[in-house]
Amino acid sequence: MRYGFIIDNRKCIGCHACTTACKAEHLVPLGVNRTWVKQVEKGEFPNTRRLFSVMRCNHCTEAPCVEICPVEALFFREDGIVDFDNRRCIGCKSCMQACPYDALYIDPENHTAAKCNYCSQRVDIGLEPACVNVCPEHAIISGDMENPDTEIAQLLAREQVTARKVSKGTVPNVFYSNGDEASLTPSLTERSNEYFWNSQSLGVGHYAKEAEKLAFSNGDAIQALMQSNGQAATAGEVAQNGPSKSIDLMLGKPRRIYDTPEKAYSGAGKFPVMC
Repeated sequence: MRYGFIIDNRKCIGCHACTTACKAEHLVPLGVNRTWVKQVEKGEFPNTRRLFSVMRCNHCTEAPCVEICPVEALFFREDGIVDFDNRRCIGCKSCMQACPYDALYIDPENHTAAKCNYCSQRVDIGLEPACVNVCPEHAIISGDMENPDTEIAQLLAREQVTARKVSKGTVPNVFYSNGDEASLTPSLTERSNEYFWNSQSLGVGHYAKEAEKLAFSNGDAIQALMQSNGQAATAGEVAQNGPSKSIDLMLGKPRRIYDTPEKAYSGAGKFPVMC
């Protein structure tokens, strides 16, 4: 028995329902995510395309996070799910450095590591993970990849799929149908704090509340958020610097327009983000 996921990029509409369901199921704090939808703009205006890719723990068969954990807080279940026990975690962040998928984070409330656990509490009673259950397009398929009667096993047998960073030797168990390299390979797009619909440049995790205070302290909250992300400009700035950055996002090479924030922790500095 070996559980895994297929993300069908032909169906994903970027609704973020999976992210929301995951946060609700596990009470994930503000500023961190166990699963998220990465978005990339590709093409040259007006011939552009937006790519969506669901990112999460890959539940690797050779998971480096399990090998490096000094207290065995991360472990393999018999069904292949990489689970964790936060009662054992000492918050050393070794797992975060070992994981090539940026799937782990430090919970800003209890200060221990956390990640997607395949909704193991739901799997144990015969239910699908929350993200699978809520997806309106059935773009996330889960199940036992070694059981030929399951949908995921049949899809893997007849369709061409790709995975992230297979060269790392982790044997990932999350596969993508019609996965685009611009979305799945981090080095093909630059990382920026200037994304649509967020205030990442202001802070995340422990600093999210302070960022919210800063953004909403101005009279026009929406304008403050847009300006903080470089998505708005005055008439004088437009005259001096040209079009706004939101237009620039649709020009030239592929660019990320939504991704997880860089992870900042109180007193611990920052780790490089490898999504």
